[in-house]
Amino acid sequence: MTAAGQRDQPAPMPLWAGRAAALLGILLVAFNVRTAVSSISPIADDIVIDVPITSVEFGFIGALPPIAFAFSALFGAAIARRVGVERLMGVAILAMIVGHLGRASFTSLGMLIAGTMLALAGAGIANVLLPPLVKRYFPDRIGLVTGIYVSVVSVSAAVPSSLAVPVAEAGGWRLSLGVWAVVAAVCLLPWAVILVRQHRERARALRGGGGVEAPAARLKGSLLKSRVAWAIALTFSLSSGHVYAAFAWLPQLLVDTAGVTPAEAGVLLAVYAIMGVPAALVVPALAQRMRNVGILVYAGILSFVLGYLGLLVAPAAVPWLWAVLTGLGALLFPVALTLINTRTRTHEGSVALSGFVQGVGYGVAALGPLLFALFHDVSGGWVLPLFYLIVTAVATVFAGWHLRTPVFLEDELARHER
Repeated sequence: MTAAGQRDQPAPMPLWAGRAAALLGILLVAFNVRTAVSSISPIADDIVIDVPITSVEFGFIGALPPIAFAFSALFGAAIARRVGVERLMGVAILAMIVGHLGRASFTSLGMLIAGTMLALAGAGIANVLLPPLVKRYFPDRIGLVTGIYVSVVSVSAAVPSSLAVPVAEAGGWRLSLGVWAVVAAVCLLPWAVILVRQHRERARALRGGGGVEAPAARLKGSLLKSRVAWAIALTFSLSSGHVYAAFAWLPQLLVDTAGVTPAEAGVLLAVYAIMGVPAALVVPALAQRMRNVGILVYAGILSFVLGYLGLLVAPAAVPWLWAVLTGLGALLFPVALTLINTRTRTHEGSVALSGFVQGVGYGVAALGPLLFALFHDVSGGWVLPLFYLIVTAVATVFAGWHLRTPVFLEDELARHER
């Protein structure tokens, strides 16, 4: 039951055939796009000993990732059309390196915010560029490569938080923050190889009379008019908004309602997070092959709703099951990333759709923890916040309905232009 239009895809080649640098570059970047998010909070107590920062100010730092990702996504796609995806990836990696170094050497709140924003901006632009890079270098393996890199993102989100304290104990908190600049620098190597190769190819084309490379074609029409773009953005928004809310509030909710200890709540949060790995490995391949991708959207929504209902009705009964169910709801994240490529016909369309989906998605996701906290404060309990999550999950059924047939972005925009 292959989606219409996928008959034109090239036959699969060996994964490494002529594109080893691209695969390595994609996976290394995927490992680095969450390091700025999770490397600082575990060592907050060590930092405040040397630099006077309040808990409120640290809370502001924690709210920066989705905001920075949203702005980076909205502007990153436009910049990529001008300078090229590979060149912009090099700039994004440099921003991450400088940002990490700035965070490691800060002496004031302003320096910490500047370094954090720079590192997050680089990571946000990299987030936007990864789906189009998969489409450019692996058009025959979109589901497989998307699944692998999303799995790397899921696993790597836990690595900085687990290493932060041991590294800080061994060499200080500045080393614990600065070491990620070295890890980011490794990402430059495969992209440097690719950029040098592209430069040589352009030079040979000019010497051979090939002329100047034609600029990429621009999409006709506004993505604001596209139902496909809004459906994928809504799917992405639901997953990201609920995940950010869970990481911010799930441990406290479980302690208050399920009677678990803080340590047990931390383990349950890890169970929640690790559910993203099997989803990332399986879902992209399904999303590429299925004609009605709405089924996957409905599955994610159902998993979210069942988990939240369990937390409402019987939180202490089987808290691990509620953590598993809500964690599996995040399968909507790899679904959305896969659809960025499978619902576009061109590389240019993939770049534009990636920027739109992640810009809207992370913008909405930034409201997730805030609204959850607001409903908790207003009600003094967890019932109203959980109802908020259930209602927003059910509302995403409309996205699944619009994704039931394989409509392509370029085709939809062309119809609007006629």
